[in-house]
Amino acid sequence: MVEESIYNLLPTVRQPEAKNPRYKSVFSDVAKSDYKSHKQASKTMGPAKVSPNKPNEFMTKRAKEPVLPEKGKFVRPNADQRRPAVPKKDEKPVMGLKSNKNFIHTNAVENIMSVAKKPQPKYVDTPGGTTNNMENSGLVPKYIKRDNYGTVPKYLENRKKQMAEHQKNYEEYIQQRLQKGALNQIAAAERQATLDGLKKNWEELHLQYQGLSVVTDTAPKKARKERMEAEMKQLEKDIDTIEKHKIIYVTDNF
Repeated sequence: MVEESIYNLLPTVRQPEAKNPRYKSVFSDVAKSDYKSHKQASKTMGPAKVSPNKPNEFMTKRAKEPVLPEKGKFVRPNADQRRPAVPKKDEKPVMGLKSNKNFIHTNAVENIMSVAKKPQPKYVDTPGGTTNNMENSGLVPKYIKRDNYGTVPKYLENRKKQMAEHQKNYEEYIQQRLQKGALNQIAAAERQATLDGLKKNWEELHLQYQGLSVVTDTAPKKARKERMEAEMKQLEKDIDTIEKHKIIYVTDNF
């Protein structure tokens, strides 16, 4: 139901919605002319531009089979690379070739001048005598004999330099803030007193927590247990933070 309003008393004239002009392709005329020009092209046997064969020139059997070349003598592609033929039985080899080389003396000199081969180290790991190479077994200390063994890797040195630069920038920032008076350093005695107080509060709270009922069957018991656990967790976090940092700065705006 439409509520009564003074705006509904005056007649309103609805403005007609403006429609966008109908889309028309710029290639429509070209498409029409192409369609009309090729419309009658497929009404004959075969393409329109190819004249049909004469009645006496009909297709014969196997007319479309490929025509093979004429038969000729077979020649291998690597015929020029063939080895010489085997000598025949009536052919005699060249005889009378002699050499003045003293093979006994040459072999003796080569053996005397050669370096003896070192035996390959092996180990036996079964009662039956199965042998295995020693080099790839992990029993040979070959990594500790390297030149760079025991040296600090370059990425650790770079990381150490970066940490030193960050620490230096942090100390400079702290000194600037100390000079402006925006930071105050906590004394060691005050830090220790704060740490002891936090630990004492945690012990007292832990003692109360141990005295809680094992069964949390009511909402107040459950809420008290959760509250004490949250307080103990916050105290543990504060104690850990103070123990990690030997020097603590406090801002005046804190």
